Amino acid sequence: MANTTDGRPSSKVARLIDEYELDGLGAEMEARWTGDGEERMSLRDLAEFFNKRLLERALVDAGLSALESDVESTYENLTGDDISTGVRTDTVNRLERNGIDVDSLETDFVTYQAIRSYLKEWRGAEYQGLSDDEKIEKDLESIQRLLTRTLSVTDQRIEKLRDTGRIDIEDFEVFLDAQVLCQSCGSQYAVAEFFEQGGCECQQD
Repeated sequence: MANTTDGRPSSKVARLIDEYELDGLGAEMEARWTGDGEERMSLRDLAEFFNKRLLERALVDAGLSALESDVESTYENLTGDDISTGVRTDTVNRLERNGIDVDSLETDFVTYQAIRSYLKEWRGAEYQGLSDDEKIEKDLESIQRLLTRTLSVTDQRIEKLRDTGRIDIEDFEVFLDAQVLCQSCGSQYAVAEFFEQGGCECQQD
């Protein structure tokens, strides 16, 4: 791989960010890849995200609508496996009538490997994943939040139905408990217990 004047390996992604004048996109993708939580994106997702930004820029430069829904539908029509030949042809013709070189644009679309190379080799980014214990704790917290939310919603719905005379009940209490059943040995655990002990005991003997 050829190197740039500053010693970094050449990068198709870096070149396209410069050519399409997508300032700040590299830093945004790095943050999305190295972050944790719902905002984190995989390399494959980032490749699609990047390609859509290229398409969005091409649409804007051609004076076409670049609303998110327009970018999404146009990208799907160009790249989707289930898109008919007729739909793709109509999309290509519409873009080309407005001065967009579709062949050149599609050549610019990148793979997840190009995104990985750009982030790791060109930007020097690294994704530090959670340890096994941290991942288990994080997932348990997510499940517990969902259970708490479900419990609250159920309680509120019952109260509203009762207060509007749709169901008959006075005082009540809602119980919600997620259980894990091991089909190998028949043991049953509360989710928290199952996570905290690292799975079923029959697999640890």
